[in-house]
Amino acid sequence: QVLLVESGGGLVQPGGSLRLSCEATGTISRFYAMGWYRQAPGKQRELVAAIRIGGSTNYIDSVKGRFTISRDNAKNTVYLQMNNLKPEDTAVYYCNYGIKLEPSPLGSWGQGTQVTVSS
Repeated sequence: QVLLVESGGGLVQPGGSLRLSCEATGTISRFYAMGWYRQAPGKQRELVAAIRIGGSTNYIDSVKGRFTISRDNAKNTVYLQMNNLKPEDTAVYYCNYGIKLEPSPLGSWGQGTQVTVSS
């Protein structure tokens, strides 16, 4: 079973940056899409960014131009570069993978990494 381990979160001021990493303990086929999700307190988990075969990417409108998703297939790792962070980005961030990232990706959810944007 592939485990997903997220890291890189923390407390940052508005306008700051963070780079999240998600390492899979096993091999994830390059044919699978990988995505970053987030869950804010009292809200449902949402897919924030996705990267698919060939490197095409998708983002929700609220993070377009600020977040960048990338992956290193050799390292079984996906990254999320987050710039110009806003308080509304505060959430626990998770990664996952699959042919379809919604509604149910293939992997088991990891612990996530907390991102808090506050002055």
